[in-house]
Amino acid sequence: MSELLPVIVEPSQPAKAAVIWLHGLGADGHDFEEIVPSLGLPDNHAIRFVFPHAPIQAVTINGGMHMRSWFDIRSLDMQNDVDSAGIRVSCHQVYKLISEQEAAGIEPKNIILAGFSQGGLIALHAGLSYDHSLGGIMALSTWCPLVEQFHLHREIPILMIHGRQDPVVPFELGAKAQEDLSAKGYQIDWQVYDMQHQVCLQEIEYIGDWLRQRLLQGND
Repeated sequence: MSELLPVIVEPSQPAKAAVIWLHGLGADGHDFEEIVPSLGLPDNHAIRFVFPHAPIQAVTINGGMHMRSWFDIRSLDMQNDVDSAGIRVSCHQVYKLISEQEAAGIEPKNIILAGFSQGGLIALHAGLSYDHSLGGIMALSTWCPLVEQFHLHREIPILMIHGRQDPVVPFELGAKAQEDLSAKGYQIDWQVYDMQHQVCLQEIEYIGDWLRQRLLQGND
């Protein structure tokens, strides 16, 4: 079992697909657990939801306070002052979560890697560097430095969503991530809402539709 000790929400029937969903800075694996019933999935869906807890570590920008974090944030210059070593460590932890789902009989094409804020950055980095091509990546209210490292899996569907009034991860950073990934040949579904650093009802409905298209069509 992964050392990230995820919260797992099992479907009512044997799982044929999985969504691994990474929380943001200072939250934990329970943060998005309650979103599952709001996604509008059919009662008989066969999607397992996996919500890991990030390790507890010092975060420089928060005065060195220890909290759950996928990597260190060292300054407000989040695009250029990057904890690349910390990102690599978290990516390897996520690889293990993915491989655990594969070992449980779920094919990579039926695994979605999702994340919010810090978790979205790790979802992009891990999903685009994993050995196998996944069923999709969902990156919410996030940013993506080090895009020059990406050369694999341009066929993976990527959903990116950002709030126009986001005061934590400025909209410009999310838009830059979308533009940089598109320039590398990735196919981005880019959605923008009038919200801050959060998720809104319209976004949740869109996510539910997107997951149904990726994981339920052909699996019913």
